[in-house]
Amino acid sequence: MAVFDAEKVQGNILRGYPLDRVRHMILEVSDRRRAREFLAAAADGTGEEVPRITRSANWSERPEFCFNIGITFEGLRTLGLPSDQLKTFPTEYTEGMTRRALKLGDFGESAPEHWPAPFDRPDRIHIVASAYANADHHLDDIEKKVAKVFTVLGTRDGRNLPDGKVFFGYRDGISQPRLRHVFDPEHAGDHQIKDPLGTVLLGYQTQLEGIKFTIPTPEDVFRDSAFNAFRVLQQDTEAFETYLTDAAHFLESHRDVARLLPEGAEQNIGGGMSRHDALREVVAAQMCGRWRNGTPYEASPNSDVQDGISLTNYDYSLSSRCPAGSHMRRANPRGGPIVQRVANYTRRMVRRGMSYGPDPETGEHGLLGNFIGANYGAQFEAVMCDWINFGLQDPGITGTNDPLLGANVPETSRFDLTLKGGGHIRLSGFPRFVKTRGGAYTLLPSLPAIRYLSQLTA
Repeated sequence: MAVFDAEKVQGNILRGYPLDRVRHMILEVSDRRRAREFLAAAADGTGEEVPRITRSANWSERPEFCFNIGITFEGLRTLGLPSDQLKTFPTEYTEGMTRRALKLGDFGESAPEHWPAPFDRPDRIHIVASAYANADHHLDDIEKKVAKVFTVLGTRDGRNLPDGKVFFGYRDGISQPRLRHVFDPEHAGDHQIKDPLGTVLLGYQTQLEGIKFTIPTPEDVFRDSAFNAFRVLQQDTEAFETYLTDAAHFLESHRDVARLLPEGAEQNIGGGMSRHDALREVVAAQMCGRWRNGTPYEASPNSDVQDGISLTNYDYSLSSRCPAGSHMRRANPRGGPIVQRVANYTRRMVRRGMSYGPDPETGEHGLLGNFIGANYGAQFEAVMCDWINFGLQDPGITGTNDPLLGANVPETSRFDLTLKGGGHIRLSGFPRFVKTRGGAYTLLPSLPAIRYLSQLTA
């Protein structure tokens, strides 16, 4: 049985970094020998010209910067991993995000043929190196060191917005898996069930009894690694806010509006607001599953006041006011009723993300997201395909897409707002609010795996 050692694990897997900026560097290996030397120095922390890989995240003092790497399948091939070992990696990873686009809902405007450089040439993307810091000069310094060895195909910079929110106005990053054997002080009051290490790391037990996800060979090397879906997600805030306004106009004259939001309850939303503005926030809260300040809609359907309400300790039932089609329930149904009961806690992933933009020329802005787990097919792709874009977990939403993240078009989109006492009001006609602008499937290798790759000789 594997003995867990956090020092073998890249730090961004186990805990989020308390740093406000990130730079993701998309790299091509142009010199195999020098790339291997870089990996060796990064793993062991030797040499001033190579940033040290951050591991475990068990530090007592906040570091000035953190540095981690993800390697694509083409990257492993280019580094010289033998073909017999390459064959042991899962199909999703070997094909890569571009070839899996339809499974993820990346079609239409989100299709890979519309992704800008460097994501238009996935065969050249070998490594995604990520630097985290509070000051830009640390990011610049790390990029200069990286650029001495690799061809930098492009970069994507992200930052934390005030109050931990994303551009849609929601507070983000509240609910993460609580992993056994890992203490994260930021989630000490979270009473959700603890997930086994096999949820995110190769080589450990999963939520499915007796099942461990396959470890590529050699197993002793790739144990403690994880897989990551790196995504550049553009958020169309103008379209979103416009739709909230249109929905509020529609609801104001609806016969059942008082069962959606009781008269006078608007005074308990946002510190008090007009009836129209309160209805906008109700729609936003039901679509997400949280009010924009993070208060769970399940726990407080008529108010976003947080007094005495836990942001994480709640569950769903058949009579829940939080819609089954909301983003939060689709992505994490907790212990609530779903068709595939065995899947309730098996598709949990670690989410790391920061906002990017707005671009000074185009105004584009959105989220740089990392979705980390031990198996793409059973976790990331299952959530994106089965739950986000097909609604297979509940007969009432089957055939619909996630209202925030889903591949919606106005002609077919629909979302049911729940009412007090049962029933619903159906909304329709909303566009796709989030478009994919690039990404890559990467392996987040363990420290032993990084050293192993650095010692290849082919």
